[in-house]
Amino acid sequence: MPSVLVTGANRGLGLEFARQYAAADWRVHAACRDPNAAEALAGLPGAISRHRLEVTDDGQIAELAAELAGSPLDLLINNAGINYDNGEFGDSDPASWLDTFRVNTIAPLRVAEGLIGNLLLGERKLIVNLSSKMASIAENASGGDYAYRTSKAALNMLTRGMAHDLRGRGVTVVVISPGWVQTDMGGPSAPLPVAESIAGMRRTIDKLRPADSGSFLDWQGHVMPW
Repeated sequence: MPSVLVTGANRGLGLEFARQYAAADWRVHAACRDPNAAEALAGLPGAISRHRLEVTDDGQIAELAAELAGSPLDLLINNAGINYDNGEFGDSDPASWLDTFRVNTIAPLRVAEGLIGNLLLGERKLIVNLSSKMASIAENASGGDYAYRTSKAALNMLTRGMAHDLRGRGVTVVVISPGWVQTDMGGPSAPLPVAESIAGMRRTIDKLRPADSGSFLDWQGHVMPW
């Protein structure tokens, strides 16, 4: 049975990743800050185990790694992310900006570092970091959202670096934009249903090969401009 670990699995994209992978007979390690309060996650059928993980807490990352010691992991999805909806010109807030970087940029690296031993035991050895079209410098035609945009653009650079550093160990690392999705973050006016975005990303992930490592892709597998 292949295995996946999803961060931020209590709602939105993470919850749907857990739902769809469990339905496809994967073993799902669903990580979130308070698994006891994650009622929707607890109600999902399938081989799902819930784990406590605040992605900015190195101690909790170490605890998770200890829980999973010796367990193969085929796929790590760094999904947890935040957007404080600030950072406009003239209204930037350094404290929330730094929090955004801790969650969106630094945490995916720290989680991957903590679980690299599990990934090396897996067959697929995949790390997928969720980014955004808003991280594309080439496609920024509207400005604003400085904290979110820069944190995800930095995640893209981080992903490219990880791809180079882990290639020799057989690990494939990509960054994927899920599209503008109908989640709490995306809002109800977003054009893309959650289930459709996740299904598309799963198809894209299924097709990944080592040659794709370091790529920036959209949810349908098309190459995105940096």
